[in-house]
Formats: sequence, C-alpha cells, structure tokens
Amino acid sequence: MSISSPAALGLYIHWPYCARICPYCDFNVYKARGADSAPLVEALLADMARWREVTGPRALTSVHFGGGTPSLMEARDIARVLEKAETLWGLEPDAELGLEANPAERARLADIVSAGINRLSVGVQSLDDAALARLGRDHDARAGLDALEIARSLVARVSADLIYARHGQSLADWEGELSAVLALGVDHLSAYQLTIEDGTAFARQVKRGTLVPPPEELAADMFELTQGLTGAAGLEAYEISNHARGDAHRSRHNRLYWTGGDWIGIGPGAHGRIASHAAGGRIAHAAPLRPADYIAASGQPLCGLERLSALEEAQERVLMGLRIIDGLDRTRLRSLTGHDIDANAAQALHDDGLIVMDAARVRLAPQGRLYADRIATMLAPDG
Repeated sequence: MSISSPAALGLYIHWPYCARICPYCDFNVYKARGADSAPLVEALLADMARWREVTGPRALTSVHFGGGTPSLMEARDIARVLEKAETLWGLEPDAELGLEANPAERARLADIVSAGINRLSVGVQSLDDAALARLGRDHDARAGLDALEIARSLVARVSADLIYARHGQSLADWEGELSAVLALGVDHLSAYQLTIEDGTAFARQVKRGTLVPPPEELAADMFELTQGLTGAAGLEAYEISNHARGDAHRSRHNRLYWTGGDWIGIGPGAHGRIASHAAGGRIAHAAPLRPADYIAASGQPLCGLERLSALEEAQERVLMGLRIIDGLDRTRLRSLTGHDIDANAAQALHDDGLIVMDAARVRLAPQGRLYADRIATMLAPDG
C-alpha cells in the first residue's frame, strides 16, 4: 500500500511505560517493572520502516514522544528513533522534535536534549505537594519547578503542563498556582481541566464517594480565570487548553491533530491518520495495545488500518478543528469530505452568541469556549 497526500506529516512515538500509573490516567500505559526495553525500541524502528513504504518520500514537520513517560527512554534510544526518522523521511529544516518530560527525570533532560529533542513539555501538574500526591505523581512541587528551570536552560521551546479543577481545589488555590508559574515568564502553558475517565482509579473513587469533582460552576470559573491570567501574561489561548507567547511557541505537532493533518502513530496503542476522502480515503490506524503484541507484530505487514467514510472524516475534522482559535475551515472541510457543518445547529448557536461563522469558517465565540465539546458535537454532520 502506498498513500500520497500533500498535507504536512508528523510522527508520534508512544512510550507506554511509567514508573507508576497515575489514578486519573486512561492512556495505554504499563508499569515499567524493570522490563527490557530493547525489543520495544527495535519494534519501533521496524514499524517506522514499514510506514515509510506507505507514505512515500515526505519530510516530517514534527516528531513527538508521548506516553506513558517517554523521559524514561534512554537518550541513545531517542537518538536512534530520530536518526531513523531522518534516514527514512528526512526532517524539515525547522522540524519540531518534542518530548513529554516527567520532573522526576529532570537529571536526564540534558542527555535527552543532546539526543536531538528541541521542545520539552514538563509535567509540573501542580504546585501543591498534597495535590501531587493525590494525583499519584512521583515528584513534588519543587521538583516540578526545578525541571522547568532546567528545561528552559536547555531548549528555547518549553511548555509547563498543569491540571486544575482537582478534588478540594478552590478558585484561590488555582489562581495562586497559575500565577506562580506565569510569573516565571514561561512561553507556553497547557492547562487541562481534570476529567474523570471511565476505568481509572479516580472513577472508582468517585463511585465510592471518596473523591468529589468540583461543581461545574467552579470548574467554569477556573477556566475563565485561566483565560484572564494567561492573556494578561501575554500568552494567547490559541487552543482551548493551550496558551502561547506568539506563533513561534505554539505546538506544531498538536496542530496536525487539530487541523486534520497527517501523522503516523507508532508504539503500543498509538493512533494515526493519513490522507483524506478527496485523496482516495482517509486512513485511520491503531497499533496493538499490549507491548508484547506490538513487538510480536513488528515483523508482520501493517494491521489495524481502516478507511474512514467521508462522514466519519468530516465528524473528526469538526470535533478537532473547533478547538483552535482560528476555528474550522469550512471550505477545506467541504473540499476534502463533501460535508459541511450542520446548518440548523450552526444558526441556533450563532443566534445564541456561542459561535462566529461565515461561509468560509466557523469558530467559537469567547463565551462558547466553555462548551467546546458540546458545540462541536452539535455542529458535526450526522449524515
């Protein structure tokens, strides 16, 4: 199989191992337990070679290491993956090479950057030690700030990642934590509202009544506070949860997701999307979940490929495209899928002041950002 596409191409590497499993996490992760990682690294490299046969000669605009805890990877293995990517596809001159870093591995950041990483997302998560313990993190607030300082000394592009709307957190608590991080002069901030996902330890605690999520009104107040404080600090909310000091500090890799670009997902449970209905069909890919199954499949032809219908592709593009400040390009949506947003829902949402739209584009109004997922679901075509 070979698929041609004019879109930018990214590469996502999922490292599934963690020193411990956080109780809020619903990602495909496994406790490291001292497992030999060499077979997984070899499987990643083999998977990349198979994907090169599918994509053809296209330079990569981004490579992103996520997880899991990719800062647990040996620097030499990170370098091998990047070198393989360069050999197979080539990297654009300004390619973003990012990695999600746990503050517990802050002593390894210099080696990680030496391996070729040029953007670091530091999982500070909170500046409250008790909250970090409840979140299952293996670092304290001081370690988070130290990791952020080290990262900023090593690379020009650093994100501080925080979680708010936590159990027992007040609006004043969140204001203090967020203000302290912003006072450092960070150029990118990812602030995520804690969501309780099915199957997680937190979901079981909610069911038992030992964990109580904050009221929706308080979570909404925290979101509004986030917009105000980040804006005052010069960080534009270019996506619902992401704030940057100008275009240079925006996440290029995540933009592929939000704008319906192309990306290859390698590693256990990784997902990818390639091409569009207008180019013969958008291909969705999901790798085997368990590391052992992923490793076993590394010598076999690619599996887990699915051709999305034009409607399914359009629904995905609407759900993701509304998240960014630029909004959804309706002209591109129609040309790629033959579908448009739901006209009746759009008119009602426009009349309510929740979206701004014209024939070419639709985007969330400031008051609509609180209801982004709900609005996107309403606007997505239903066939």
